[in-house]
Amino acid sequence: MAASIIDVARRAEVSTATVSRALRGLPNVSEATRERVLRAAEELQYAVSPHASSLASGRTGTVGVILPFVNRWFYSQVVAGIDSVLRAHDLDLLLYNLGDERVHERFFSRMPLRRRVDALIVLNLPLSAAECEALVSMEVPVAVLGTRIPGCWHVSIDNAEGASTAVRHLINLGHRRIGMITGALGDPRGFTTPIVRQHAYRTVLSEADIPYDPDLEAPGNFGIDEGASAMAKLLSLPDPPTAVFAESDQMAFGALRTLNRMGLRAPDDVSVVGFDNHETAELLGLTTVAQPVAHQGELLARQILDALSGACEEPTQVVVPTRLVVRSTTGAASAARPRHQHLSPRPGPEPDQNSRTTAR
Repeated sequence: MAASIIDVARRAEVSTATVSRALRGLPNVSEATRERVLRAAEELQYAVSPHASSLASGRTGTVGVILPFVNRWFYSQVVAGIDSVLRAHDLDLLLYNLGDERVHERFFSRMPLRRRVDALIVLNLPLSAAECEALVSMEVPVAVLGTRIPGCWHVSIDNAEGASTAVRHLINLGHRRIGMITGALGDPRGFTTPIVRQHAYRTVLSEADIPYDPDLEAPGNFGIDEGASAMAKLLSLPDPPTAVFAESDQMAFGALRTLNRMGLRAPDDVSVVGFDNHETAELLGLTTVAQPVAHQGELLARQILDALSGACEEPTQVVVPTRLVVRSTTGAASAARPRHQHLSPRPGPEPDQNSRTTAR
């Protein structure tokens, strides 16, 4: 079996990007490293393919982006950030939506981006070891959001720290009965973000000597409607939460909608905190953990530009900080409602059946 660029990188103990630059004679590779790569390539009888050489030189003028969802706010913002940087450098963007398992499998069986792009950006996509190797074997720079792939550029946030900050904020306000609206925990593709945030929630409760109650977790699947349903489920408990942490702002919007339709208010009845700092969060007064979503896309695109130009010898790893933005949906635990009192709608006029409250 013919040796691949991955084999050469392992033999020379460098990244695949360094192998590519060394074999093409690009700058920013030390002479000692270049000699080690050339020696490894010779020992393995590795030859650079004409297609790989053409792609690495930037002749297609196109960067591929693969992602699991195109219709979710988070991904559209990241793609917008990527596109703004690429367009400024006269590069096109080729988008591949691996929206379900069948499409995902077909993509990696056919590898349709091979010979069509100069570089590749992967957005929060769970990948097997074989799929990671398939991407690296394309012999073009690869930048990854969230998931780490050895030898690739990487941008992420600290999801555990962000979620921990949200839950600690609620605890510091005196809340002990804290619910959580979770993301896509049951997705068979194994997305890690909701799992990491859920683990952080449980860890912070434990650190504060607050007993974990599985009934206080409700699935929201990162959607407004699902977030609304999750909040309704939490409020129907015999001992409902006094505060709720939603893993995304859109789920928090749904939670606020449920409170509104029940004649309840945040934070008077239930405090609510989200995650993202969606542009609608300020309008609704939502307390949230802010992450610079579009900026992460910009960083990924700049990493790709550095890789294509040879300005960066080794792949860089960037962790973008998050911050708590306190607004009006969180407040001190209410002393007016006994801890075990079931929430019920506030008395008031019947709602207009023709009106709807939406958050988009």
